[in-house]
Amino acid sequence: MDAGSLNSFSNLNGQSKWPLQEQLLLRRNGSKENMDRFIPNRSAMDMDYANYMLTEGRKIKEDQTPCSPAKEAYRKLLAESLNMNRTRILAFKNKPPTRVEHFPSDNSTASLHPSKSTKSRRHIPQSSERTLDAPDLVEDFYLNLLDWGSGNVLAIALGNTVYLWDASDSSTSELVTVDDENGPVTSVNWAPDGRHIAIGLNNSEVQLWDSASNRQLRTLRGGHTSRVGSMAWNNHILTTGGMDGLIVNNDVRIRSHVVETYRGHQQEVCGLKWSASGQQLASGGNDNLVHIWDRSVASSSSPTQWLHRLEDHTSAVKALAWCPFQSNLLATGGGGGDRTIKFWNTHTGACLNSVDTGSQVCGLVWSKNERELLSSHGFTNNQLTLWKYPSMVKMAELTGHTSRVLYMAQSPDGCTVASAAGDETLRFWNVFGAPEVAKAAPKANHEPFSQLNRIR
Repeated sequence: MDAGSLNSFSNLNGQSKWPLQEQLLLRRNGSKENMDRFIPNRSAMDMDYANYMLTEGRKIKEDQTPCSPAKEAYRKLLAESLNMNRTRILAFKNKPPTRVEHFPSDNSTASLHPSKSTKSRRHIPQSSERTLDAPDLVEDFYLNLLDWGSGNVLAIALGNTVYLWDASDSSTSELVTVDDENGPVTSVNWAPDGRHIAIGLNNSEVQLWDSASNRQLRTLRGGHTSRVGSMAWNNHILTTGGMDGLIVNNDVRIRSHVVETYRGHQQEVCGLKWSASGQQLASGGNDNLVHIWDRSVASSSSPTQWLHRLEDHTSAVKALAWCPFQSNLLATGGGGGDRTIKFWNTHTGACLNSVDTGSQVCGLVWSKNERELLSSHGFTNNQLTLWKYPSMVKMAELTGHTSRVLYMAQSPDGCTVASAAGDETLRFWNVFGAPEVAKAAPKANHEPFSQLNRIR
């Protein structure tokens, strides 16, 4: 990438807009301005007397002739005794005093011990909170060019260059630019430590980099014969998937890094995800297949021994997401000829549900805090859709991209999702909201210096 493209990307921090903050309305100060109209209490009105005063009473006043002081005194006394000495038709009375209950009822008991407040409905912003320029982003459904590490740094591959965007201070830096004979970059994936990152290349090699020292550690060769478009870490094991249909487990600690090779796909492997336990691996390919591999079953001696072979999709499967609250639940998404999201029990291989989304499914991300699933789509709407699980009711549709939303990554806290599309923009969505803050447990009353023996 030339210097001009780099400046246009890095200078966007000053130009980025935060539409949610700009659209906040200032609250009116104080509560003195009361614009509500007053509605009288009809139960406090004497409607018969009001009707009399509006009709007959007026006639009496008009026909009244002067009378003696004794008669006038008698009339006033009679009006007071009959409660007819009122001049206003509508009477507004004070609110009656609150009833005092000597024996508390069920309602009063509930007020003394209020139940847990009902959870308020979360606001889901319909627009991205930040948009960055992403020039030279390769628009290829089978690649994986975006990842957000545990160190809160987002990596994105633009052509032959990998950039790092630090979410804590919005700073951008260039990690590496590969030569044209090796590039472009076809995949990026952070290691669990959030410091080391794997970079897959078009020439079948994988580079390992230390982002803190900006130093290349090693190059993995010999595992594939064509580009590496998908990768997934499992502790010290880096699993890579290539256009050659192979899945290779690389132990990055040893010199001979290839420890296992899985053979099951006939075409390019475009999706790889390890389960949270690290025991099962899900792979999706351009051959419309999904394989579930179990480390206790698959080995170098039986390279084709997958646990389950799932054949229900009718198009390429790139989108894979393991459920964070149910370990054996896997969500998969099919390409333009399939357009469905399917849910699988990976213990039995059974398809639990299938939902037609109406468009190409490019990515899937589970919420870490709620039972929700976010999907990114291609033709024809290029939107992100938030689903409620398990009902799969649409909660929101996020629009803004003008091309296929091919790449998605979730922030470490699970609140924000970044998406990159063929329109060469990188957008950030506050779709999942902030997690609920758990109440801190009360501190135990320890004796003074009780932890002194733990100081080294």
